[in-house]
Amino acid sequence: MERKDLKKLIDISAGRIPADVVIKNCKVVDVYNGTIIEGDIAISDGLIAGVGEYEGNSVINADGKYAAPGFIDSHIHIESSYVSPEELGRLIVPHGTTTIIADPHEIANVCGFKGINYILKAAEGTALDIKMMLPSCVPATPFEHSGARIDAKDMIEPMKSGKLHGLGEFMNFPGVIFGHDEVLDKIIVAKDEGRVIDGHSPGLKGNALNAYAAARIKTDHECATVEDMHDRISRGLYVMLRQGSACHDLRNLAKGVTPYNSKRCLLCADDMQPKTILSVGHLDNSLRMCVEEGIDPITAIQMASLNAAECYGLEDRGAIAPGLRADIVLFNNLKDFNVNNVLIEGKEVAQGGQYKLPMTLHDISDTKGSFHVKDFSKEKLRLPINSNKAYAINILPGGVVTSKEVVTINRDENNEFVYESDKDVVKVAVVERHENTGNVAVALLRGYGIKEGAIALSIAHDSHNIIVVGVNDHDMAFAVEELIKQGGGIVLVKDEKVLESMPMPIGGLMSDQSGEWVDNKLKSIHKIAHEILKVSETVEPVMTLCFMSLAVIPELKLTDMGLFDVTQFKFIPIEADLED
Repeated sequence: MERKDLKKLIDISAGRIPADVVIKNCKVVDVYNGTIIEGDIAISDGLIAGVGEYEGNSVINADGKYAAPGFIDSHIHIESSYVSPEELGRLIVPHGTTTIIADPHEIANVCGFKGINYILKAAEGTALDIKMMLPSCVPATPFEHSGARIDAKDMIEPMKSGKLHGLGEFMNFPGVIFGHDEVLDKIIVAKDEGRVIDGHSPGLKGNALNAYAAARIKTDHECATVEDMHDRISRGLYVMLRQGSACHDLRNLAKGVTPYNSKRCLLCADDMQPKTILSVGHLDNSLRMCVEEGIDPITAIQMASLNAAECYGLEDRGAIAPGLRADIVLFNNLKDFNVNNVLIEGKEVAQGGQYKLPMTLHDISDTKGSFHVKDFSKEKLRLPINSNKAYAINILPGGVVTSKEVVTINRDENNEFVYESDKDVVKVAVVERHENTGNVAVALLRGYGIKEGAIALSIAHDSHNIIVVGVNDHDMAFAVEELIKQGGGIVLVKDEKVLESMPMPIGGLMSDQSGEWVDNKLKSIHKIAHEILKVSETVEPVMTLCFMSLAVIPELKLTDMGLFDVTQFKFIPIEADLED
C-alpha cells in the first residue's frame, strides 16, 4: 500500500472525508466478540475503513440487514463441480462465498503442472478469491497410472513462487505415520516455506493419529464421528464440517461443536456439483444446517469466516474490521441466511442471487487432448476366470466404501465370464488413458443394477483413467471409443448407439458450459441410466461409478493395473478360490 492510499484509508476511518462506498443501516456481525453492532460500514479502495456512522460517495442501503464477513470454503476440489473455475465462481459467489481454499488434486493427476497453471489463470477471471494448494499426492497411489508425477523436488520452486498457498490434503497418511522419506521430503518443503499442510486421515486413532499430527498437518475433513472430531481437535488440528454433494458430515459433527472447541471448526464442501448449488446453495446452506443443529448463529458464522482465515493465515479477511478486505455478505436473518448482496474488495459482485460481473473463460487448450490410449479393442474386455467362484466389487449403499463379495458365475467354453440378466453382476473395466501403456483391467461389479448397454466415464478417482461398466463387450467398447472421440466426460450407450453424453474437454473432468447446462445434462443422464439402462434407483450412476477405482477406500477397487484389495494393500486374483 502506498502512503497516499494509507492516508486516505485513515482519513475515511476518522470521518474526515467520505468513504468510496458506505453500507448504511447494518446489523454488523462482530465475529471477534460474538455480538451484533448496529451502524454503517465505510469502504476505501476495497478495504474496510470502519464501522460506525459514515457518509460515502456511493451508498448501499442495507435497510437493517445483517452484514457478515464473506464466507470461506476451507477445502474444495473445483474439478468435482464439473465446471470451470470461472463458472464455479458465478455459481457460489451469490451464496456469500468470497474465498475458497482449492486443491487441484484431480486435474494435477491428469495434466500435472499444466492443469494447476490452468486453474491459476482461470481463477483470474472470477471475483471469487481462489487460494490454491499444491497437490501432495500425484500420483495418488503407486497402484495405478496417472498423467503426471510431482515429487518433493518438483514442489520447491512452485512453493517459493508465492502462487500457491500451501500443501493439499496429505492422503498418504501411512507414509506420514511410518516416516517414508519421499513423504517427509514433501512435508519439509512446505514447512520450510511456512505453508499450511492440509490433512486427510480417515480412521486414525491413538499413537497413529499422534504421529500424523506431529508432522504439523493442520486440518482434517474426514471425520466420521464426534469422537474422531474431538480426537483431532485435542491434537491441535482444525476439523472441517463437510457438506457437499457426495459427503454429508455436517449434521453429525455439529453435535460435537462446543463453546470451547468451536474456534477449531471450519466449514467446507470438498466436492459440490451444480445441482446442489442450484437447489440448496453453498456455505449459506451449511450455516442454516448449523443453526438447525443448535449451534449459535454467530458461532456458525465464525466457522465460515474468521476460523478459516486464522487457520490458513489469511490475515486480511475473516471479519468486518478496519483495515481488512471489504468482503461482505448481507442477509435478512440469522436463521435462513438468504443472501441479498455480496461485496468482494468493496465491489458489489452479486445481488438478489445473481452474479453481476461479465464472464470470460480462460483458454482451455493446455488441458485438452489428455487421452493417450494404446491399442484399445473389444478383445481387451475379455474376462477369463479359472473358477466359478469369483470376487466382485460390491457396492454398499450411501457412500464410496465397497465390500469384497464372492459370487457364483457362469463361464463359456473359453472360461470367459458370461453375463446373466437375472444376476446383478456385470463387467467393469479401467482403461489407462495417460501413458499409452495399453493397460485394460477387467473385474466384476455387483450392486450397480445395470441391465442394458454400458456407461463410460473419464472421471475415475484419483488418477482419472477411463472406467466403463456394461452388460456386453460390444457396448462397453463402443462407449469407450465414443468417450475418447468426444474428449472425455460421460457416455451412455445401448445397442452401440449413444443415448446421452456430456463432453468434458477440460482434462476430461470439467465442462466448458454453464452450471445450468451441466445440471440439465446430469438430470438427463440419471434419467436414462435409471429408466433405460436400468441402473438401480438406489445408485447415483455417475458418482458411484467414478469411485470404483479409488484404491485408498476399502475394500475392493479396480485400477488399470488390476483388482486391488485395499485392506490387504495388494492386488489379488479374481478367482475366489485361488487367492493365497
